[in-house]
Amino acid sequence: MRPYLFLLFFLPVSLQAQEEDLLSLLGEPEPTTEYVAASFKTNRVINLHSLESTSQGVLDIKISHRFGTLNRGAYELFGLDNASIRIGGDYGLTDQLTVGVGRSSYQKTYDGFLKYKFLRQSKGKRVMPVSAALLGTTAIQTMKWANPDRENYFSSRMYYTLQLILGRKFSEGFSLQASPTLVHRNLVKTRAEAHDVFALAVAGRVKLTKRLALNAEYIYVQPGQLLPGFRNALSVGLDIETGGHVFQLHLTNSTSMIEPGFVTETVEDWGNGGIHFGFNVSRVFTVVKPKFD
Repeated sequence: MRPYLFLLFFLPVSLQAQEEDLLSLLGEPEPTTEYVAASFKTNRVINLHSLESTSQGVLDIKISHRFGTLNRGAYELFGLDNASIRIGGDYGLTDQLTVGVGRSSYQKTYDGFLKYKFLRQSKGKRVMPVSAALLGTTAIQTMKWANPDRENYFSSRMYYTLQLILGRKFSEGFSLQASPTLVHRNLVKTRAEAHDVFALAVAGRVKLTKRLALNAEYIYVQPGQLLPGFRNALSVGLDIETGGHVFQLHLTNSTSMIEPGFVTETVEDWGNGGIHFGFNVSRVFTVVKPKFD
């Protein structure tokens, strides 16, 4: 190979090294990558998973309540006499990979999930305009069989969800995300219903003060997949941060707190008072302390 070919190969590297040396002599700091954090206060918006992941070695215990609907009137204290609950735990295997399990009183359902954040919004040396995560969930409904005398299959109890979460923190006070969603149900009530239900969820956060934020989410299900009487899930809420706790107070027309339920089984209508008051309580514990080099 001719000598000038070596010059062509090494010249860009040499010029870059000289530029870095010059910046060093001038006292200019080398550019770094700055990752955007706290797009949402926790790894849930209200029902939906948010862009956020649970940090490595951290256990996030969540207790969620949905009371009865407001249109039940004063006799049932506007729904407070009735409640469904979910208790679960999310654990950060890494800063990008979260695993979680939970149990809901609604249909006596157990659920588990994996969420992997494969893109992180950043600026500086490496610019990435959005964050993105993949969510996969499995749920098992354990209600007694409606007809125990016929042949029933364990697989009929299973539900699966696949979701892409794509979003951006536009400013310190505003974040927005969109989540294309596929819910698969092994068993449906009638042939008129689809086993695979496609939906698009959108969610946003507006920061009000240092410790208060307003959240909202809406899940649009493509028409013709579910039985008449179905309603798209709409939820609005307020996040309140108090040290290691985050309280999420909200109003929603969905009873279930897992994807197969609030995506495909919401039947209450905001227009006639079919609104549940509810809350999520999140408490984090550091199980494994991070190691610093």
